[in-house]
Amino acid sequence: MRGAMVASLGLVTLAGLVTPPTDLSPTVLPPTVLVSAVLPPAVLPSALTAPGPYAADPAGTSARRRPGPKRPVAEGYGGAVATVDLDASRAALKVLRQGGNAMDAAVAAAATLGVTEAYSAGLAGGGFIVYYDARTRRVTTIDGRETAPRAMTATTFEGIPFDEAVTSGLSVGVPGSVAQWDLALRRFGTMSLRQALRPAIETAEKGFVVDQTFHDQTAQNADRFKDFTSTAALFLPGGRPPPVGSVFRNPDLARTYRELGRRGPAWLYGGALGREIVATVKRPPVAPGVTRTVRAGLMEKADLAAYRAIERPPTKVTYEGLDVYGMAPPSSGGSTVGEALNILEALPGVESRSQEPRTQRLHRYLEASRLAFADRNAYVGDPAHVNVPLDGLLSDVFGKERACLIGPVALPHPAAPGAPDGPFTACAAPLSPAPSRGSSPQGEQPEGPETTHLVVADKWGDVVAYNITIEQTGGSGIVVPGRGFLLNNELTDFTFGPAPGDPNLPAPGKRPRSSMAPTIVLKDGRPWLAVGSPGGSTIITTVLQILVNRIDFGMSLPEAIAAPRATQRNTAATQAEPAFLDRYGAALTALGHTLVPVPGPPAGEIGAATGLEFLGGGRVQAVAEPSRRGGGSALVLRTR
Repeated sequence: MRGAMVASLGLVTLAGLVTPPTDLSPTVLPPTVLVSAVLPPAVLPSALTAPGPYAADPAGTSARRRPGPKRPVAEGYGGAVATVDLDASRAALKVLRQGGNAMDAAVAAAATLGVTEAYSAGLAGGGFIVYYDARTRRVTTIDGRETAPRAMTATTFEGIPFDEAVTSGLSVGVPGSVAQWDLALRRFGTMSLRQALRPAIETAEKGFVVDQTFHDQTAQNADRFKDFTSTAALFLPGGRPPPVGSVFRNPDLARTYRELGRRGPAWLYGGALGREIVATVKRPPVAPGVTRTVRAGLMEKADLAAYRAIERPPTKVTYEGLDVYGMAPPSSGGSTVGEALNILEALPGVESRSQEPRTQRLHRYLEASRLAFADRNAYVGDPAHVNVPLDGLLSDVFGKERACLIGPVALPHPAAPGAPDGPFTACAAPLSPAPSRGSSPQGEQPEGPETTHLVVADKWGDVVAYNITIEQTGGSGIVVPGRGFLLNNELTDFTFGPAPGDPNLPAPGKRPRSSMAPTIVLKDGRPWLAVGSPGGSTIITTVLQILVNRIDFGMSLPEAIAAPRATQRNTAATQAEPAFLDRYGAALTALGHTLVPVPGPPAGEIGAATGLEFLGGGRVQAVAEPSRRGGGSALVLRTR
């Protein structure tokens, strides 16, 4: 029976399972070598030896597992959460109901997203947390960004096509999420990691109902998923994406989470799970007969042992009397959003901004973003490896200097970086335009919906804004055999050389520059907004536009999140959603802007934001996307 099932999956032959190679020990292979179709030394996926992870809704199961409708807006008291997924939002709410705080709930939601949003999040990824502590009334951040192996150099990616680099062991960074969860819970939580993982374990065991987004993301990745035995077994049983409405179970991930809770982070960063990850990175489980060039990775056990999550001070700017806190480098989110806000505030006519025509205000938003991205690309990288002039980038005087370049029509492309280290003048001439940065995915590469963002608040007033990611949708495409999770491809966030002087070139132990921008806004020293989004480098413009919509345009938070978007990242053309093109395209084109539709998949969408607004009197409004990425889920602990 078992052999017949394996044969029907068409993933690996029965003979290949019964008669493995005599030597399965890890082999160091050069990054340019096509690795063999051999499973790493790990437990075979249970999907190859047990019923598949999804079923066609057997009698009696759908009533227990089929979720109710996702609601994008909720208002109430005692705690609130917004994520892209109903199961993850429910996990956070369950923790809050049990007496956990916002950090406990955020970790529980993130781990659950590793089940239901496995192509965007997971324990083998990383992320950034911005946290407001109500007891101390301070904002801090936790950096869980992945790191490059010690064997990586500035030239590692030279000459390798971007798509080929993504789907390989070479793209896999040292995972940061588990260390981040551990640090976050020890510093600010009330629960153990074992307790925080329980909702995710339950979701993985019982399963979740496949929606259109999960199905479509699987189908979009099917060509590369089928090339890895472990990935095909989990996500393409029977050789097809799971159908909409089926129940998807991941018993391997449930087992992995359970063991992680029992053994702790050392199991990954110095133990057996880490050895399995390294073996998979160095010998990806390529299916027999695959012609794809799959490069081996550079990660070693010592790279995992050396990893640390870091608590960092946040970025901070003041805009319209509000204190806006974000994530410092190696994320470029806080610095770029902050600089753009400084530029906008410095523009003339600020007193009458609310009376300006909408087209003129959108023109200024696009130009401020263009200039801030020019500086981001020139100066921001891992501060442990490059000197990031963060104080200068976020200074009011530098913002004024950059603002004076914005005129009535769009700036020529590309905008040149400024000089954030001074001396500052009333209106300094810009530096020469920066040369092309090669094939950096942060440049002209298409940006999709990858990554995910969640927000949580508790009854004590603590607030978490959390971006978690495995980079591309589907990460590297490689599932660790028997473990139920995908490996990240975070190292392709580095600039692909040659690009002398680029602050984001790879280096041993370096953290690639990120665009994640979890943001918390204080009003009179108390939380007012928390917001963030997925979307590659469009994360920055999405967060910036939501803030502009809410603060400058006077929209409600649901309106600010739902409004049509455009993203200008110092590129020749501004990408825009269809509704934005319809409403503002002609008027902005008349001001010299070139606007083009957002490419897919999914076509026509930028980001999938989540946010909170604190309405006073203990009342909180939780907001998620009404339609992007299938719509999100907002929940509150109690409505009155």
